[in-house]
Amino acid sequence: MEFGIPREVREAESRVGLTPAGVLGLTQAGHTVYVQQGAGMAAGFSDEDYRQAGASIVFSAAEAYGRADVVVKVARPTAGEHTLFRSGQIVFAFFHLQVSSPDLLAALREREITAVANEMIRDQSGQLPVLLPMSMVAGRLAPIIAGQLLMNIHGGRGTLLSGIPGVPRGSVAIVGAGTLGLHAARSFAGLGAQVLVLDRDVRQLQRVDDLLAGRVTTMLANKYTLRQVTEFVDVLVGCIQRPGQRAPKIITRNMVKRMRPGSVIIDFSIDDGGCVETSRPTTLRDPVFVVDQVVHYCVPNVPASVARTTSYGLTNALLPYLHMLVEQGIVGMLENEPGFAYGINLYQGKLADRNLAAALGQNVEINLPYGGSR
Repeated sequence: MEFGIPREVREAESRVGLTPAGVLGLTQAGHTVYVQQGAGMAAGFSDEDYRQAGASIVFSAAEAYGRADVVVKVARPTAGEHTLFRSGQIVFAFFHLQVSSPDLLAALREREITAVANEMIRDQSGQLPVLLPMSMVAGRLAPIIAGQLLMNIHGGRGTLLSGIPGVPRGSVAIVGAGTLGLHAARSFAGLGAQVLVLDRDVRQLQRVDDLLAGRVTTMLANKYTLRQVTEFVDVLVGCIQRPGQRAPKIITRNMVKRMRPGSVIIDFSIDDGGCVETSRPTTLRDPVFVVDQVVHYCVPNVPASVARTTSYGLTNALLPYLHMLVEQGIVGMLENEPGFAYGINLYQGKLADRNLAAALGQNVEINLPYGGSR
């Protein structure tokens, strides 16, 4: 099978679909991998690294797409890449189609693409193994980001999250107790902040309490508790993940207005539209804006800021699925790895996921033979 690794072209997207180690795993199994010149440069991988791994270096995205049966990307394709799709291809990426532009969906349909959304693939336990390393990284970056934004020079309250003897610690509310929320809570607590974790699922809160040995406070998330918490915290972190669906706007504009001047909102749910009513997407180069004297950080691709680590993490998670794909084909994977079906947004150009179809206001166009959310 032939694989294509194009260079990412979205602003400040420094990750790469596969590292040289991942490419080596495919070439040693007898497959051909076309890597666009400079695809791994921003993540610290040279073209020579890929050559030594057995890749063929091509000079344009058109070649990386045009020669490949399977394209492995990080960010969803841009408008300039839509015309490069080869009819019948399989494309892996973090698509987030529920918040993408309609022209991407149209292009995927027109070229009869099988679009595999990395963020929606599930394993046998129901977890999201390819999204997992991205969530871990984002969560662990959260206190670094928050600590900087709380500084006076960035418009923050001037609060040190750890505090000092005789001066209280900063307070942090994390909304969502999944993988991202758990790692954010652990990192903030390790820094010495006062941490509250809110979720509507008591079992998730129990898990956080157990894993963090009671070092954080847990609360059931509802309108009353969210309104209470937003009035006093220094940092609010939105970590709601509902793959294939838009994030619910559970932090209202009125709640934001009641937050302390100079407090910080980090909306990691912005990939799926954001869980804060005042959120809008920003970029790593221009990451913040202020609404009602509250600093907002709403970058969709936060893990791209540590591209080498996240490229390794992505490769480790994705490579087993690529090996299964070449050994079993799509239909074989659906039979033997049914959680993979959750990741198939479109199959040969037809909508295949009910949650995504509902988010787009459309109907499922094909029922896959095994597994999935259909």
